[in-house]
Amino acid sequence: MAEKLKLNRVPMSKQPPEIRRQNPHEVASGYTYEQAVEEAKRCIQCKKPGCVPDCPVNIDIPGFVKAVAEGDLPKAAKIIYATNSLPAICGRVCPQETQCEQRCALGKKGDPVAIGRLERFMADWARENQEESGVGKISLPKATGKNVAVIGSGPAGLTCAADLAKAGHKVVMYEALHLPGGVTAYGIPEFRLPKNIVQAEVDYLINVLGVELRLNQVIGRGATLDELLSDGYDAMFLGIGAGAPMFLNISGENLNMVYSANEFLVRLNLMKAYLFPEYDTPVKIGKKVAVVGAGNVAMDAARWAVRLGAE
Repeated sequence: MAEKLKLNRVPMSKQPPEIRRQNPHEVASGYTYEQAVEEAKRCIQCKKPGCVPDCPVNIDIPGFVKAVAEGDLPKAAKIIYATNSLPAICGRVCPQETQCEQRCALGKKGDPVAIGRLERFMADWARENQEESGVGKISLPKATGKNVAVIGSGPAGLTCAADLAKAGHKVVMYEALHLPGGVTAYGIPEFRLPKNIVQAEVDYLINVLGVELRLNQVIGRGATLDELLSDGYDAMFLGIGAGAPMFLNISGENLNMVYSANEFLVRLNLMKAYLFPEYDTPVKIGKKVAVVGAGNVAMDAARWAVRLGAE
């Protein structure tokens, strides 16, 4: 007799609200092995899966989910890393609910398969079990002799650098700040994306894929693009992000304790203002905080404000 289809996804443990609002640590703790296998078994292995076309990096989602369901974690890791070099980041902050999971057939009757949670589980397992997972032993193609400069080490730069390295090109990645990661380092809070996870993903590019990283390099000041191209690079990718904030141009927005989200989040995420005075970057807010906007950035600012004592 066929097993009854499970329409509800396996819950993932999280810090309760009354606890999480008092600390900066990651809210969700991720699946255990048993939970991951149970959730993966919900996948009905569609003949024409809609999830894959809606994945920006075209992961073989049914393939890796089936491998998890069968307990073959090395196979699942190999499938994911074949097209995605940042699965621990993507598993946490990629908007799966509007991409792959939105096209899951199970979503028509109940909850879609928790693809993002399974990707996160696999990435964390692979990082903690590098020998068994085999992801640290990827075989790169013969060097093409081409050199590429990647300007910016945010999600775009990291993804581009990884794909170029996998194609056999020599990649040098330039970052203006003292830490790599771009918005994953300075914008997304610790409680959504721990910075040790970001660093581990960057380390994979450096140690396994052979990407060279140069920090504190403000391109345009220290060297121009033309100077870089004349320095032996065959191509260049600009992944400089959208770091400049937008303002409303209204009276009072230049007063004290009025922040752009960019400044507020950079102070907290990159400069660790929440640990002041241990880290010498203060951030002052009142008991009542207004956040203008309601997107991801606004939500991150609001949640940080609560953790800093705002009502």
